[in-house]
Amino acid sequence: MSAELVLAIETSCDETAVALADLTGRPVASRIASQVKLHAPYGGVVPELASRNHSLDLRPLLESVLSEANASSQDICLVAATSGPGLASSLLVGDTLGKALAVGLGCPFYSINHLEGHLLSPFLQPARKISPHLALIVSGGHTLLIDCRGVGDYRLLGTTKDDAAGEAFDKVGKLLGLPYPGGPEISKRAEGGNRTAFSFPRSMLQSGDFDFSFSGLKTSARYTLDRLGGPLSDDIVADFCASFEEAIVDVLSKKLLDACIATGHRLAAVSGGVSCNRRLRERILSDGNSAGVEILVADPAYSTDNAAMIAFAAASRHAAGLSPSPLDRDINPNLRLA
Repeated sequence: MSAELVLAIETSCDETAVALADLTGRPVASRIASQVKLHAPYGGVVPELASRNHSLDLRPLLESVLSEANASSQDICLVAATSGPGLASSLLVGDTLGKALAVGLGCPFYSINHLEGHLLSPFLQPARKISPHLALIVSGGHTLLIDCRGVGDYRLLGTTKDDAAGEAFDKVGKLLGLPYPGGPEISKRAEGGNRTAFSFPRSMLQSGDFDFSFSGLKTSARYTLDRLGGPLSDDIVADFCASFEEAIVDVLSKKLLDACIATGHRLAAVSGGVSCNRRLRERILSDGNSAGVEILVADPAYSTDNAAMIAFAAASRHAAGLSPSPLDRDINPNLRLA
């Protein structure tokens, strides 16, 4: 085929991902090599193991997406890679390959902020123009409220003071002895549970700002488990998970809608791995409808770490006339979005 395609690479943590998109940012082919089983025995991501497997997986993934798209390297006109935030050793693998491919193909290169990929991902499916909105990014490492005025024009409204929501889910999942990662397991066990069975704190719910705190909730969950002792019946675990999940959902939904009122936005977009949580999606859509706020939630396929969202962010920046990145720009494990 003869085409103009965007090639994107995502290696910010433990998922190796490669995608091809057209110049509008719409995915043509997307592949992810998960490392969950590799890290599960350790209860968390081991950086050296992650970077080593990125190096092993990138070439077959690149060949796979080119084959799926019936394309060759000559069809690539723009290359992008995640430059942060994330694990330094993991970021270096994808960023270095992306730059090398850009030089070899004579293409512009875009260093993409992983969080920008998440922020824009709700506009991927269904396809619609990126317009000013209030964004909630909620993942294992981040809980952010962003005033998005356009591509590349972001203002931070609030962030977590300690644990991110996804981190709280995973840590409490570990306390419960659930398989890694704990967040999705808590969500599964919460189905059918009593959301009011346990009383957990809603930290900073009435703080008057848009910041978050989930450390106290995690501590409360730990003390509650200590009081309960063990082993716990399936019904008690379901009630515990449902009550814990509801405490997080209450805070996320209220803070999001409060920020919409404060900024005047009538459109909100929710993204990140935790946006896959069924109860969170249900509540935010319902609460948004009651408040007269349109809610876009990222498609589950583009909620966890993936390269399609990185391609979309790069194509969006290119279309907005934002300059490519210099090839001597380094990765930044602590890169900020705004």
